[in-house]
Amino acid sequence: MEKIIIAAVSKNFVIGKDGKIPWYNKKELEHFKKTTLGFPVIMGRITWESLQKPLSGRTNIIISRKKIKSEQSNVLSFSSLKKAIEHCERCSKDKCFIIGGEKVFETAIKFADKLILSIVNKEYSGDKFFPKISKNWKEIDIKNFDEFSVHTYIRIKEKEEK
Repeated sequence: MEKIIIAAVSKNFVIGKDGKIPWYNKKELEHFKKTTLGFPVIMGRITWESLQKPLSGRTNIIISRKKIKSEQSNVLSFSSLKKAIEHCERCSKDKCFIIGGEKVFETAIKFADKLILSIVNKEYSGDKFFPKISKNWKEIDIKNFDEFSVHTYIRIKEKEEK
């Protein structure tokens, strides 16, 4: 199963401020929805709370030490990212998306297969940041839009690194 991190970041890699995304971009949100629709989305509790309702057409998986209670059938919670991914693998989906926040990204970037980053063409102040992209990643595609660009990276396999 392909594990994909998908995030919107500013030019200075801000992803949040005071529990919210510091910008609004309708086209970027449409890109996010189109890309993730039909697949599980994994997020931390703070990201979940910022959504205010489950993302439709996707299984919403929340990472939290406390059990998340929801009346919605498309909402699950697990105590760790590892357990959430194991659940996705058991459900035999060919991919899952990891959608934040900062701590979840910091953990997932160590093992994810792909990164899809929407980079907003502006710097913002914030208190949550996307982790640094190491040399273990190779950019394979860029799509430019008016106010943002979508950058796709794949993890470099060990054989390719040498």
